[in-house]
Amino acid sequence: MESAFQVDLRGVVDLLSRHLYSSPRVYVRELLQNAVDAITARRIEDPAAPARVTLEADGGTVRVHDTGVGLTEEEVHTLLATIGRSGKRDELGFARHEFLGQFGIGLLSGFLVADEIRVETRSARGGPTVLWTGMADGRYRVETAEHERPEPGTTVTLTPRRDAAEWTAPRTVTELAAHYGSLLPIQVTACGVRVSGDGPPWRAAYPTPDARRAALLDYGRRLFGFTALDVIDLAVPEAGLTGVAFILPEPANPTVRAVHRVYLKGMLLGERTEGLLPDWAFFVRCVVDASELRPTASRESLYEDDLLEHTRDALGARVREWLVGLAETDPDRLRTFLRLHHLGVKALALHDDDMLRLVDRWLEYETSDGPMTLARFRARHPQGRYTSVVDEFRQLSAVASAQGVGLVNAGYVYDAEIMARLPRIDPDVRLEPLDPAELATSLGPVDPQTELAVRPFLVAAAAALDSLGCDVILREFDPASLPALYLSSRAAQHRAELREARENSSELWADVLGAIENAVPDDRPRLVLNHRNPLVRRVVTLPETSLATTAVQALYGMALLHGHHPLRPADTAVLNRSFLGLLDWAVVGKE
Repeated sequence: MESAFQVDLRGVVDLLSRHLYSSPRVYVRELLQNAVDAITARRIEDPAAPARVTLEADGGTVRVHDTGVGLTEEEVHTLLATIGRSGKRDELGFARHEFLGQFGIGLLSGFLVADEIRVETRSARGGPTVLWTGMADGRYRVETAEHERPEPGTTVTLTPRRDAAEWTAPRTVTELAAHYGSLLPIQVTACGVRVSGDGPPWRAAYPTPDARRAALLDYGRRLFGFTALDVIDLAVPEAGLTGVAFILPEPANPTVRAVHRVYLKGMLLGERTEGLLPDWAFFVRCVVDASELRPTASRESLYEDDLLEHTRDALGARVREWLVGLAETDPDRLRTFLRLHHLGVKALALHDDDMLRLVDRWLEYETSDGPMTLARFRARHPQGRYTSVVDEFRQLSAVASAQGVGLVNAGYVYDAEIMARLPRIDPDVRLEPLDPAELATSLGPVDPQTELAVRPFLVAAAAALDSLGCDVILREFDPASLPALYLSSRAAQHRAELREARENSSELWADVLGAIENAVPDDRPRLVLNHRNPLVRRVVTLPETSLATTAVQALYGMALLHGHHPLRPADTAVLNRSFLGLLDWAVVGKE
């Protein structure tokens, strides 16, 4: 008897190949999945039933034999002729979690590589062997097989198209069967080679913990191509999940989402599955096997639901526990880890107090006293400061250190937020952000006699920089090698930003920004000249006012460049003019 499908099968196959499945190679996974589910169904009723799947490929055909439950003729008509209909559901139509497949479209994946699929099946419940033949043009045929199968089960035979030869070659079939089914709990043989192992290696018995660790490190090396820094055991009972996590031995890019190898009931779901761990755990690669997580229809990623969210949180908590335990048991390895993956720990410390304590105690920061942990820095500088701009730290660290002011570089990602959270673990913390203008009060004044003597120079210098919105003061401070320091308070920086925005805005917004600018204190930046510097001592005594003015403008430009401050057009013009002026003076002097 021959009947027609009630859908455009060619359109469905095109949909599967172009939009659902990533590659024709998944046909091996889908056929293997159906075979495993058939065996599972039979063993529910008969636990002693054999559990074998055999794949054969001779270049002309591909056959998949199983010892599963099989189908009666009525079930063949009902289940194989209706796309989306599955025998893996209970009486109410809900998917039964014992089975790998739930969507009833797995058999159609055979049409990705073949124009004809033959299913020879004999039901374990009795009845003759039935032969179902489906064609890619939408027809199917059901008949009694010429030869009776010796035992219940099913054989699926594909007649590959010429353009699918690479996917149906014996070597490829063997490799794909091993790729997808190596952890299956049943015997899987492909082209005479047994491809299913002894189950997940993390569940195997080992003589010693060191032997287990070595075996898992080797397993991770074969899978991911690196020797992990450490291995973490994973378990989430609610998801039926077990597995291992491997810590990357080199820095990872936090903007690239980590991918993991995920199995469902021993069948590979995907080797590049995202979203299994929190984003902050980008330094971890996992291999897990789960029984309760749901796959998407393509069975190449996980379905986002409450259970997956709970699993993600539980796995993140396990990685966090490993970090805390490492701090207590192996500080040297923790330091190695932090040098590589400090960004992930910092991200976690933003909302986890235990991780914040770990960062405080173990993670080294750049400070004005050299690299050290925050805990050690705070003990040395109870009234320490931090700056959230890297260039600002580089400009001010030596000066701050010389004045006895401890300074931490908090200019990298997450650092400023971590400094602000420190009082949560230590209420006595007094680590405050540094306003650069504060340093001016810490710099020693010159003696009154010297200041009186250089008063004409300071007046001329103030006039030279007045149009640039900058004041000039003379101080004595270390290091003496630094001739000038440009200090701008936060209020001055904010006012400058408002002024620049107002100048580049429409008339309406310029008025609004002008009103806001007027409300900001007019705290002008300062150029601090260091009287301990030999060059500055010569400049302040120059008898020629025009040359002194040019020299001050050159020091102003140099201080801006040294502090990596943005240059306005007026600043660039002054810097160029002062350079040319000094060059001209030097040439004339030589003449």
